[in-house]
Amino acid sequence: MGGLNKMNVSIHPGGTADGSDTSPHLSQTKCLSPGQRWISLGEFLLGSIIVIGHNVYHVIPNEVPILFVIGLISFRLRDGGWGAMGFRRPASWQRTILIALAAAALRILLSALVVDPVTAHFWPPAKAPAGMNEIAGNIKVALQWFLLVWTFAAFGEEIGYRGYLMNRAADAGGRSKFAYWLGVVLVSVLFGYGHYYKGPAGIVDSGMAGLILGTVYVLSGRNLWTCILAHGFIDTFGLIAVFFGWSS
Repeated sequence: MGGLNKMNVSIHPGGTADGSDTSPHLSQTKCLSPGQRWISLGEFLLGSIIVIGHNVYHVIPNEVPILFVIGLISFRLRDGGWGAMGFRRPASWQRTILIALAAAALRILLSALVVDPVTAHFWPPAKAPAGMNEIAGNIKVALQWFLLVWTFAAFGEEIGYRGYLMNRAADAGGRSKFAYWLGVVLVSVLFGYGHYYKGPAGIVDSGMAGLILGTVYVLSGRNLWTCILAHGFIDTFGLIAVFFGWSS
């Protein structure tokens, strides 16, 4: 489950003037200047330092609220609005929800059928977030975690990692298709280290989750709602499994 132990050029791909999606494909409205690309690289590197500094070395406060705030401010000042990071009304909420459910199912199945069996040959099982042992059969605690899942994890992490860091990585590469896919990989690595507390197996598992969420983000025309919903569905399933004793 995602991090639950931790509390001037616009680009509107697939969007319309009212902010809704019309296409799943990326489009580039204007090229970035070299200066803008260097600034984007600096933001990405700063974000990477924040992620590693908190999760690995514990010398920086929790990265999620920091990236959340920096990302929102950065897109407001540099891109003119949050629609540039993916906060746009989808053309079809039904389609968005179905894609999110499919991504969540893929992440859960890959974790259970591929990642967990493979990593078990090398490392101990991934560690659960602190306090999860109190969820089983306790509706009050489960509801508290449910709220945390849909705020801190789904909204906070997706805005910070996919909405902010992934876009700045792609901006540094000139917003080419290759730059976006490289951004998916780089941010997935950071997302894995964002769950460093889980141990090596958990880092790999979270990195795989990051790849799926990043891929869905790109293929949906960079609509952040798809990732937010997928992330929320993934962690909600995990909560239900723990509550009913389906998993340890």
